[in-house]
Amino acid sequence: NGRSGAWRGRGRVRAAAGAMEAAELRVGFVGAGRMAGGLARGLLRAGKVPASSILASAPSDKNLDAWRESGCRTTHCNLEVLQESTLVFLATKPHILPAVLQEIRPAVGPHHIVVSLAAGVTLQTLQRLLPAGTKVLRLMPNLPCVVQAGAMVFARGSGAGDGEAALLKSLLSSCGLCEEVPESYINIHTGLSGSGVAYVYLFAEALAEGAVKMGMPGGLASRIAAQTLLGAAKMMLETGEHPAKLRGDVCTPGGTTIHALHQLEKGALRATVMNAVEAATNRACDVAED
Repeated sequence: NGRSGAWRGRGRVRAAAGAMEAAELRVGFVGAGRMAGGLARGLLRAGKVPASSILASAPSDKNLDAWRESGCRTTHCNLEVLQESTLVFLATKPHILPAVLQEIRPAVGPHHIVVSLAAGVTLQTLQRLLPAGTKVLRLMPNLPCVVQAGAMVFARGSGAGDGEAALLKSLLSSCGLCEEVPESYINIHTGLSGSGVAYVYLFAEALAEGAVKMGMPGGLASRIAAQTLLGAAKMMLETGEHPAKLRGDVCTPGGTTIHALHQLEKGALRATVMNAVEAATNRACDVAED
């Protein structure tokens, strides 16, 4: 825990200076898909960046209409995003990114902060394909960023300093939890949180179906399951307690919960979930090496 605290502590700058920088920021998105849109909405809802200071590019208008409706500017030209922005999010599909980097490379200057969202593309690769000394960071978000309840981690390249890390963290806190980590944690984050959202949906579905089996209507059961997960997660974040302690607090001797937990243990829930995180992390590592 001390280690993660040390990482959190790195890169703190005075809030006033960060706010001033953010106010003057021009933010660009190369790629305008769902994740890019979620991050942009977070910035807009929190009042971090005005819509007129956001420019997004995509090859067709399919994804750009929603950006225009939010008041953001759009273009079909990736180079224009570089010319008009200081903070640039690279939000293309990973297999397209090398070609995009080759295209934008001539326009990348020392004033740019480049943040890649592409899964499996390492800082080493990004730094090799961009001009030497480029301030580059690698960000791994997850799907709930689109409703401003995401879990994001980022790692910085050798050209990015404390100021860039603090600015990114300050901006993205409007989209959910945002932590700086060593790059080696990014694939683990994919297994834990990127893919983990799907494990939670599977668990929520099973919870609701258990209630349906016992006679509750499906719609009501799903809403209560979702709120149960939300409340449990909020208690973990706000109390800082270990989940085992919180779980123990719900169990009374001979009560309903301990009987239910016994069934989950018989089904090896914990070992199965740990195996799932391991499998997804290993797959993320394989994809990065392809």
